Amino acid sequence: MKFATEEELAGHHAATVRGAIEGILGGLAISLPATWYANRRWPAFRALPPQFKALGVVLIVVPTYAVQSERRGVEFDESTWTGAGKAFLDDKERKEETRWEALSNKEKIKDWAMRNQYKVIVGSWAASMAIAATIVMRNRYQTTPQKIVQARMWAQGLTIGVLIAAGVLTQAQRKQAAANRSVDHSWAEILEEQAKEEQELKLHELAQAQPQSAH
Repeated sequence: MKFATEEELAGHHAATVRGAIEGILGGLAISLPATWYANRRWPAFRALPPQFKALGVVLIVVPTYAVQSERRGVEFDESTWTGAGKAFLDDKERKEETRWEALSNKEKIKDWAMRNQYKVIVGSWAASMAIAATIVMRNRYQTTPQKIVQARMWAQGLTIGVLIAAGVLTQAQRKQAAANRSVDHSWAEILEEQAKEEQELKLHELAQAQPQSAH
């Protein structure tokens, strides 16, 4: 079993920090212009308390920060894998590419949606909220308080819809996982690769020792 060295721990920390910075900057690059535009475009948004506007920024920045920092950390971990571990990851990646290429376009869309269900749900919710807010704010026959009430009703309805969609996708994912359930032999494959490496190393050392004994 390989333990992480001080250099690897420091590298993982640096990669995670870099990902966190990228996530924060990316979230701010999206949320701040959106807040500025909404504040300029809609009086109802302009009338909201500052803490509500700040909450909107936080709701975008926090997920991008968390996702990108974890992504960079995982990338660094995978880059440090060597030997049997790296061979296993490469083989797993090749199998996944082969499986993906064998899928039809419809199956690819379904597979992608299942693996990224929360991104799809949150993205759909955000897009629906933006469309609903645009429709409500364009109504010239309602006062600002009425528009706020309408926007809140839309938000509640869309949130319920998102929760229902999340439940449906989760249930479908569980059924698919149960149907395709298989025993995880990854540990056995890694041990087999390690045994092969040790055998090759012994043969190499033996081949080097033979010329020396001949002298």
